[in-house]
Amino acid sequence: MIMLDTNICIYILKDHPDHVRKKLNEVELVHISSVVYAELYYGVEYSSARWQVERRKQLNAFLALVTIHAWDEQAAEHYGRIRAYLRKRGAMIGNMDLLIAAHALSLNATLATNNTRDFERIPDLKLENWYLAG
Repeated sequence: MIMLDTNICIYILKDHPDHVRKKLNEVELVHISSVVYAELYYGVEYSSARWQVERRKQLNAFLALVTIHAWDEQAAEHYGRIRAYLRKRGAMIGNMDLLIAAHALSLNATLATNNTRDFERIPDLKLENWYLAG
């Protein structure tokens, strides 16, 4: 199972770089966390009023290609373990990234991201960098 990080979704929405969208087309089933959906929706809402309608259409077209997974108790437990692990080592990452990583781990998914530097700190999290794959 492949779960997309927010930055990969944004590359796909912007269709740049184009090899990221090509990679999306190579994968049979693509998933996102409801946390990623929240970040993408925020991006639409925060954009200027003249772009919101177009960006909402782009987001809806993208969402038709993916499965959104709701945050659940398993993800919450993974989050607690990961956050404690990183904090004890003084190696914290951003809270939204922690939530996304926990969700990917709870689903035994490979996280496609261009932020491997932060996510590599998390034990057992499988990563693919679709940005560098081109």
